[in-house]
Amino acid sequence: MGTRDARATGRTARRLLDSLDVEHASVRFAPEETIFAQGDRCTAVMCVERGRVQLTVTLGQGRSAVVADLSAGAIFGEAVLAGQRRRTSTARALTNSRIAIVKTAEMRRKLHEEWALADWFRSQVLANHVRVEADLVHNTFNHGERRLARVLLLLAQVDDHQAAAYTLPRVSRDLLAEISGMTRSKVDLFMNKFRKLGFLIRNSERNGGLQVHRSMLSVVLQD
Repeated sequence: MGTRDARATGRTARRLLDSLDVEHASVRFAPEETIFAQGDRCTAVMCVERGRVQLTVTLGQGRSAVVADLSAGAIFGEAVLAGQRRRTSTARALTNSRIAIVKTAEMRRKLHEEWALADWFRSQVLANHVRVEADLVHNTFNHGERRLARVLLLLAQVDDHQAAAYTLPRVSRDLLAEISGMTRSKVDLFMNKFRKLGFLIRNSERNGGLQVHRSMLSVVLQD
């Protein structure tokens, strides 16, 4: 989404909340300022009116991973409506941002009363889901992995017939390394990763041998 479109979406969200008399606070956050931290109590649903917000999760040994980058109009923290009690991620402003904060009880009440709000909220949550999924794929797979995935899809002749899986012809790892421009060890590493993620399915020769699952397309479409 371009900057102009994002700003328009943010203004639409603010106007909708105002016009439907949804009680909310509009809070400004400076760059790098934490909006909520992983483990905090869930008390509200939030919407980016202006700016950009990044969601991260802290993993073991102090490592962290980016879950999503959100622009104006995006909703976050909505899991509280499904009963989530503690934040499972940390939200921080990437730029000067303004966030609309709606208390949980108020949002639940208004979603039941106002169809326009419910319709808009549903569309934003679905858009978030698509955006987060795309961000996760982009952050999970590097360029080398996407190159190898593209080679496998071409070799398996994945087409538009919507089959779940396609048989991969018997090709040596050395040839895969040559075609994809990587070392044999890298190809082995990525092939094992693809199997663990379910993108490659190893069957008996009678049942088709090694197959490429159609979901591997999601890897190459994020370039």
